[in-house]
Formats: sequence, structure tokens, C-alpha cells
Amino acid sequence: MNESLHQLHTFCFSIHPLRDNEWNDFVNIWQPFEAKRKTILTSLGETEQHLYFVTKGVQRAYFLTEDDKEATLVFTYPCSFSGVADSFLTQTPSRYFFETLTQSQFLKTSYAQVYSLMDKYANFERFILIATSFVLRGALERQIELQTYSAEKKFTTLLNRSPQVLRLIPHKYLASYLGIDAATFSKLLSSVRI
Repeated sequence: MNESLHQLHTFCFSIHPLRDNEWNDFVNIWQPFEAKRKTILTSLGETEQHLYFVTKGVQRAYFLTEDDKEATLVFTYPCSFSGVADSFLTQTPSRYFFETLTQSQFLKTSYAQVYSLMDKYANFERFILIATSFVLRGALERQIELQTYSAEKKFTTLLNRSPQVLRLIPHKYLASYLGIDAATFSKLLSSVRI
């Protein structure tokens, strides 16, 4: 098993174990895919047709406001699923953009292939349900952070959860993700001890 498939196996089995035949069918639907830095993989209004598994690089999903300001919603990096999840799962147009922040490598599969496996295997459908439940839990936790945490607590929570982001992701995107302005982010960066 190559390294990318090993990463996929480890990640998937940490969510929910698949039987040998399910895993064999699942692993066969993935293809390697690469994208250069600052490549838009999904645009506003497009329906997400792909599920990605990140093996290298950093990506983000962002919303564009009416006055053309970008609001970063989520970052993805190695050993995680990626793409515009709600558009993929519902097959409705995306309200967001999904782009690479760095040169990125993925395994990529299609909506049709994932749903074919869900139809074929009840246990695989359960795997997708559990994975989606974790995504929903994370989104709700993030909503609590955005609505109730101070700027400093948002900052420290992010860095305690994912300390690598300071060296991987431009600070302007981190500030956007936290819902704070760049000046506040710089002040926190110089004053808060982690």
C-alpha cells in the first residue's frame, strides 16, 4: 500500500472500520490529483462533484461578501477529507469557494462513486454518516467559538488545537477565520503566550 493510501486507511479506520471487501472497493475509487498554489477547485455556484483526501498542502473554503471581502470558513491539511462538504453531500450549488493555499496533493473521488458504495454497503453508508456527524460537531463547536469567545480566547483555542497553522497559513487568512481584523491578530501574536 502506498503512503497516500496508508494515510487514507488510518484516517478512515479511526472514524469507523470497514470490512475488507468494503475497503478494497473504497480504495479503488481514488485517483491521485495535484493542484498548484492558489488554485480554485470549486467556485461559487458550482456543485461539488469531488471528495478529496489531502496528502500534502493547505486549502481553505471561503465566502465572498457583497463588498468582496473574503471570510475564511475552514482550513484543511494532510490526513483529512476536503472539498465543499455541504454541496457534495446535497448536490446543490456551493455558496463558497474552495482553493489551495499551497501546492497540494490529494486523492480524489467522485460523488457518483461514493454514493455507489453507499448503495452497495450499509456499513459504508454508516461510515459516511459517522464522518458527517464529526464534521457537524466541529462546525457547531466553531459556531460557539465565533459567537461567544473573546478575540484572545479564539486565538489561543486555535493555536492549542492546531499550533502548526502559524507557519502553514498566511496570517491574514487566520485573522479572517477567527473573525478578527489583521491588527488585532498581530497584537495577539506578539502578546499572547501559548
